[in-house]
Amino acid sequence: MTKADIVSNVSDKLGIDKNDVQSTIESFMYEVKNSLEKGENVYLRGFGSFIIKTRAKKTGRNISKNTAVIIPAHNVPSFKASKVFVNAVKAKVSVLN
Repeated sequence: MTKADIVSNVSDKLGIDKNDVQSTIESFMYEVKNSLEKGENVYLRGFGSFIIKTRAKKTGRNISKNTAVIIPAHNVPSFKASKVFVNAVKAKVSVLN
């Protein structure tokens, strides 16, 4: 599903103009991004949390040159789904085998 699909679905379900829905979704994503850039986590009850994770310094390898490369500690954005969300997905999505 793409952002355009989400905009279309929300617009159809609520009867709101697609441009209004798109600007709302864009504003939401902007606020989440800005909060994470400030180091603030975003918690959405029943959905999940957008959090900052700190990755430790580690040694990597440049395979083409066969040399060790130091990768410094850094922060990355992450999403952690709530238990309600995880359980709903587990109950409704079948295992692909």
